[in-house]
Amino acid sequence: MIKKIILVALLLTNYVLKAQITEINTYKYLVVEEKFDFLKKSDQYKTSSLTKFLLKKNGFQVFLENEKLPEEIIKNKCKSLSISVQDESNMLTVKSKIIFKDCYGKIVFSTDVGKSKQKEYQKAYQEAIRKAYNTISEDLQYSNNAKKLNKTVEKVAPIEIENDATVVKLPAQKGKKLVQENLNTTTTLYAQPKLNGFQLINTKPEVVFTILKTNVEKVYIISNRNGILYQNKDNWVAEYYDKGVIIQEFYQIKF
Repeated sequence: MIKKIILVALLLTNYVLKAQITEINTYKYLVVEEKFDFLKKSDQYKTSSLTKFLLKKNGFQVFLENEKLPEEIIKNKCKSLSISVQDESNMLTVKSKIIFKDCYGKIVFSTDVGKSKQKEYQKAYQEAIRKAYNTISEDLQYSNNAKKLNKTVEKVAPIEIENDATVVKLPAQKGKKLVQENLNTTTTLYAQPKLNGFQLINTKPEVVFTILKTNVEKVYIISNRNGILYQNKDNWVAEYYDKGVIIQEFYQIKF
């Protein structure tokens, strides 16, 4: 049995993270909610103002939603991302993460959780938001072309693809089950070029996957799912996580 070892530039989860941040970096405008859902008042504890202040460090034009917005956003809301903070606190710890949503309300990205054990609410929420921001601050930077993925590269375990079987061996994850959906018929998708890759649409038409190029030939990152797309013989194989399990699907793709 002949095995072809494909060394992917980043660990799957890290690479997907970088790809998602790269997509955020193409947006010029960010609009921060003036009142987050878990608070009673607008900009309570200066949470919205702080979030705006932090994101401006990365070159974005950032506005609170009650401020005068540029004409470009007024004409086309999809030119911006909406920013909110999600509260995941418990009795002992304030926990916050920053959420990025597109104009359709779809979550494009969320940071890791920032935590604080400060007893005073304003200090606690501000510390948690700062820590959430710090999980992506080095990678987040507005670019009007954003033609390359983040410079941070990590060495990773290889992903093995067996040439004579439709099997992908992903790095082991505790408690994850591998689910293979071997379809009798393969769906055809059509590739439309976009920045750093393609969007793959079906005949409805609707976008099924958004894929980003890698340094490995015929291997793509699926940026709207936690997964990869690669060619195996005559088919393209999509693998991604759904509710803790890996889903495997087979496609014909017309580039």
